[in-house]
Amino acid sequence: MKTTRNILWGLTAFYFVVFIGYTVWTAVIEQDAEWVGIVAFALMGLFSAFIAWYLGLENKPFARNLLPEDREEAEISEADPELGVFAPHSIWPVILAAAIGAVFASICFGWWPVFWFAPVAIVGLLGWMFEFYRGKYAH
Repeated sequence: MKTTRNILWGLTAFYFVVFIGYTVWTAVIEQDAEWVGIVAFALMGLFSAFIAWYLGLENKPFARNLLPEDREEAEISEADPELGVFAPHSIWPVILAAAIGAVFASICFGWWPVFWFAPVAIVGLLGWMFEFYRGKYAH
């Protein structure tokens, strides 16, 4: 948390330096202010400052229990959370990905193939959701 907050404060300083340099470059040297870039750099600085300030505000619970990225003796594996339980040889993610890919590809060619591939995507999603309820990996 503390490391992330410090990185965001560094990004805030960087964005404001770039904001000032970009403003001077386009408005003074080029004589034509490019407002999209100026506003974008200002907003990036403000948003990163806001997030850094919020992380600093919410740092109190982590003052006693430091996160692994804040401890120098921590191992990389300590910061790697478990992502969930997945079946080792499941075909459902492949079916779902292929069906969603076909749905989005069919949008390029017209809407009519969507009606053929959308049910396959729904079956793939339901099969993946209820994979542990029946079959080889049922519990």
